[in-house]
Amino acid sequence: MGSVGKRLPVWRNPLSLASYPLLHVLHCKTVSDPHPARHAEREDKRTFLQKIVEFIHPGLDSKDELIETLAEAEDNEVIGTEARVMLEGVIRMADRTASDIMVAAPRMDVLDIEAPYAEMLVQVIRTAHSRFPVYEGERDNIIGILMAKDLLKLQRSPSMNVRALLRAVTFAPETKGLYDLLREFRANRNHMSILVDEFGSVAGLVTMEDVLEEIVGEIEDEFDVPEEDGDIFALADNTYRVAGHTPLERVEEEFQVTFPREDGVDEFDTIGGWVSHEVGRLPKRGESLQAAGLKLTVLHAKGGAVRWFQVTRASDEGQQEHAA
Repeated sequence: MGSVGKRLPVWRNPLSLASYPLLHVLHCKTVSDPHPARHAEREDKRTFLQKIVEFIHPGLDSKDELIETLAEAEDNEVIGTEARVMLEGVIRMADRTASDIMVAAPRMDVLDIEAPYAEMLVQVIRTAHSRFPVYEGERDNIIGILMAKDLLKLQRSPSMNVRALLRAVTFAPETKGLYDLLREFRANRNHMSILVDEFGSVAGLVTMEDVLEEIVGEIEDEFDVPEEDGDIFALADNTYRVAGHTPLERVEEEFQVTFPREDGVDEFDTIGGWVSHEVGRLPKRGESLQAAGLKLTVLHAKGGAVRWFQVTRASDEGQQEHAA
């Protein structure tokens, strides 16, 4: 067999192929084939028994069957719960588009390029996002993305123009599939995309975190602090950040108020549950409710629950409006 390697140059002459045994021909063709993988893909290596089994039990015909199979695999301890959830997320993503998970345009937290620095800083503190779309003139005219950390540079250099801090904005159609959107995020190293409708108007925004949560489930972020670290935080602008899981009685005690209850029925343990009941649904980010002399604005909602409220006393709200 060691002489086969020395005879390889002979195979370049097609007339000499007939003079060698068939085994040598096949061997040398495999060695000299520039694309052996193509032939390997065509080769059916299934055994006769495997072919019979596949004929009797054909493959899955729908995504629902595949998801049921994953559930059975979890029941049989073939895969864990987290693995099943992730795999189901990947499967379900195939039919979802950016519009299914986007933050609609009216609820987007955006910054006006002409706004004073102090006003921008207040909004950054209140919303606690890491990046903001910036518009000029009308809200539909998004001209860039401003990182919250970049805004701090204006404290050291007040003469700096905010426009110099803006980063390029990425636009995408709201009908874009989540797979394609995630691929685009990775390719552009971008974490936010502004979505536009068929008429070119801004429909909303979506972030990489929103897409990843469709696969891995809820991602803990800077809003998700352990309960033992506290649930009511006083901010420098005389507002408060209150966690949605805060007991209703604790909020009443902290602000010295009493929330109305229907016929004295105490069926809601948390401030988030009480607000959702009053609104009649899960409130969206940016929605507000006034009750018991307090204004509660949804800062962050995720996983089917309100995570954080911005709470302002009615008297403080009036003073802020008067000052403005």
